Amino acid sequence: QVQLVESGGGLVQPGGSLRLSCAASGRTGSPYGMGWFRQAPGKEREFVAAISRFAGTTYYADSVKGRFIISRDNRKDTTSLQMNSLKPEDTAIYYCAAAPLTIARGANEYDYWGQGTQVTVSS
Repeated sequence: QVQLVESGGGLVQPGGSLRLSCAASGRTGSPYGMGWFRQAPGKEREFVAAISRFAGTTYYADSVKGRFIISRDNRKDTTSLQMNSLKPEDTAIYYCAAAPLTIARGANEYDYWGQGTQVTVSS
């Protein structure tokens, strides 16, 4: 079992930045592919970004490419999402997830999920 806890969400103005963090605990000895997803009110959960086990490969949704950066520190069992140039349409609950694969885009490929952290972009 792997437990994931997100932090760093909040209210930010359009154009601002936030950094989300995900702390993993439990069976973290075997590195997982890590991902971030988000779900806005009334919408389905969508892929945001993913990073491979040893950080050699990253994937991004087209909607965040060039604005968001995913990173990980396997020594600290943490994964981060730096979000820049935030837009109102980025408002959502953001979830961290772990997949027993090198890297994945599909939500159904992830076995472990955090509880989520709210990000609100509004003036």
